[in-house]
Amino acid sequence: MDVYEAIKKRRDVRSWFSDKHIDNSSLGRILKAGNYAPSVGLSQPWNYILIRDIETRKKIKAVVEEKRMDFYNSLPDEKKIKFQNIKIEGILESDLNMAVTCDVSRKGPDILGRATMPEMSEYSVVLSIENMWLAARAEGIGMGWISFIDPDMVKKILGIPESIKLVGYLAVGYLSEDHDIPELEEKKWEKRLDVSNFVYMDKWGEKPDPETIDKLKNSWI
Repeated sequence: MDVYEAIKKRRDVRSWFSDKHIDNSSLGRILKAGNYAPSVGLSQPWNYILIRDIETRKKIKAVVEEKRMDFYNSLPDEKKIKFQNIKIEGILESDLNMAVTCDVSRKGPDILGRATMPEMSEYSVVLSIENMWLAARAEGIGMGWISFIDPDMVKKILGIPESIKLVGYLAVGYLSEDHDIPELEEKKWEKRLDVSNFVYMDKWGEKPDPETIDKLKNSWI
């Protein structure tokens, strides 16, 4: 599939993993795609921890369940009902998990482009994750970014040094089914707005002219 199709069909997957095993060739291509991501000062601050061990994943899942309940208890009653029907992780169902980290010390302190925006290192890692996500989609493999975690507890479970930041924890596996819209939209939690809602021209709050807006709406895949 081309890049636009991969972008459109990319999903944050939790519920649709199959039991098919990811071979090393496919996994290698996905990791290489991540490593081809742009990084500030070509610092490549990422590391990828591949987690197949079930006992380790069970420990991570217990952390996620605790955070899920904290969020559930914070919701108003009408949202609790919707949230009960939304799966927030696929830790055990996916073929493997992946933790993606950021090492700001990689290649020394004088990283070109980071002096005024130190957060660029973490942004670089996020770009690496997106590269892998699109490459995985092209391979017929899905990913889910699991954010209901306690980063410090997950770092302890995985033996990640204190100086290294955990940026993403992902469930990765082949899909058992394909979906045209995101799961959160299917479960009526939220819906995607058109890109024209977010575009300003020259200054914050200044909308483009109607003709430009119309072309933006009609040009997307």
